[in-house]
Amino acid sequence: MKSTGRQSRHLGIRIDRTAADVYAYASQPAHLPAWAHGLGDSVERIDGRWVAESSPMGRVVVAFAPHNEWGVLDHDVTLPSGETVHNPVRVIADGPGSEVVFTLRRQPGTSDAAFERDAAVVAADLVRLKKVVESA
Repeated sequence: MKSTGRQSRHLGIRIDRTAADVYAYASQPAHLPAWAHGLGDSVERIDGRWVAESSPMGRVVVAFAPHNEWGVLDHDVTLPSGETVHNPVRVIADGPGSEVVFTLRRQPGTSDAAFERDAAVVAADLVRLKKVVESA
């Protein structure tokens, strides 16, 4: 079954590190292979752009929002087709810890099963981020 309307799902995880610590780590594109397996196992800076050659989607280009004090980790992923997917992500202070919230947006024509698979990939990436940052 395919949905014709836009749908978003907010996936979050609490991390026992300050928002500043989480943001400092997660905002570095070179760290993506350690936790964002949805983008593959290598990310390189090529001609001023961050490129993931071995992502499950093929060769993709990742562009992050400029560094900021608000914990905004939004990033655009340009797919091999040339389509760009915007991914809103926030690191939110929560007492001595933080919460990372990724807004997964269902792309047009995405089946229910594919949307659930995408959500599972993002959730697993957030768990890896938690493990990596908390063990640092």
